[in-house]
Amino acid sequence: MDITVKTNSNSVLSLIMGLLSILLPLIGIVFGVFGLITSRKSIKEIEKTREVGRNLATSGFICSSVGIVIQLFAVLVLIAIPLLRLLLA
Repeated sequence: MDITVKTNSNSVLSLIMGLLSILLPLIGIVFGVFGLITSRKSIKEIEKTREVGRNLATSGFICSSVGIVIQLFAVLVLIAIPLLRLLLA
C-alpha cells in the first residue's frame, strides 16, 4: 500500500516569500508581509487537514520577520543619511 503525503503549498510559498524579503532590497517589506500572512494561513490549514509542511511554514514566518526587520533598518538608514547631511552642512 502506497501512502502519499501532500505538502501544503502555502507553506512552500511562505518560505519563498520569506527568503525574497531578506534578499530583495526595499521591496522585501512587501514580500515579508505576504510571507507572514501565508505562513499563518498555512499553519492553520495544516492543523485542519493534517498535511505536512509545518516546519516550512515556521521557517517562512521566521524568514519573513527577519526580512521585515532588515528592510525597515534599510529604510531608516536611507532616511537618516540625508537628514544627517542637512544637519551637518
